[in-house]
Amino acid sequence: MHHCSSSPFPSISSAPRPFKSTTTHSNNPARPLHTPPTSAELTLAILKPSLCSYQPDVSAVLKELKFSGLNPVRSRRMQWTRAQAEEFYQEHRGRFYYDRLVLGMSSGPSLSLALYGPNSIKAWRGMLGATKACRTKWEAPQSLRGRYGITDTRNGFHGSDSPESAKRELGLIFDGWDTDWWMAREARLSSDQGAI
Repeated sequence: MHHCSSSPFPSISSAPRPFKSTTTHSNNPARPLHTPPTSAELTLAILKPSLCSYQPDVSAVLKELKFSGLNPVRSRRMQWTRAQAEEFYQEHRGRFYYDRLVLGMSSGPSLSLALYGPNSIKAWRGMLGATKACRTKWEAPQSLRGRYGITDTRNGFHGSDSPESAKRELGLIFDGWDTDWWMAREARLSSDQGAI
């Protein structure tokens, strides 16, 4: 996706952030996160304002994530503006639930995580359960949305649905982050480690 200067997501140098951004990643070139299998990928996970309004729920989800095999490599806590939510959910513009999505995402703080691991898109979405929280509470009550979702639009979470979506969304949230470069770097570090 082409990023233009009119993006409502500020770059690090262009505008202050409403919340302190916390970015975590592997800085040790001699020790990558793990030896990535060919199926290793990045995905965006968002804990939405409806979940982030209650810190014990956030802590419980992060604890569960710790044991999932998905590694958070970057994180950012922020209060979205309406313009940011509109840009993020632009593919849903014109649908009956669009305004509720935008209002929900701009209603309070959220936590975004870049997750890395084998089949991370499928794995994270599997943990979430179906988008429609009302149905998920019956069909998959142990899923994250089954336990924490309130309504179909206030379902507590977001997960990228494809590698292309993940790349676009991670670039928006993490200030133009070049995920292709990061993945290539991880692959190089892993192959270097294997040669030792």
